[in-house]
Amino acid sequence: MNLNAHLTELKRKHQTLSEKVEKAERAPSVDGLEIASLKKQKLKLKEEIQRLTS
Repeated sequence: MNLNAHLTELKRKHQTLSEKVEKAERAPSVDGLEIASLKKQKLKLKEEIQRLTS
């Protein structure tokens, strides 16, 4: 997998996690720990994207 394809995939995963976080925050039955876990995964992806683009 080349770098551009890898970055595209990471960005897609980041967007998917963003949508999951938004949905989870609106759902009253979702555990705060689950939301925190999703946010942590999202942050790791963001850091990886930044590392690869710098």
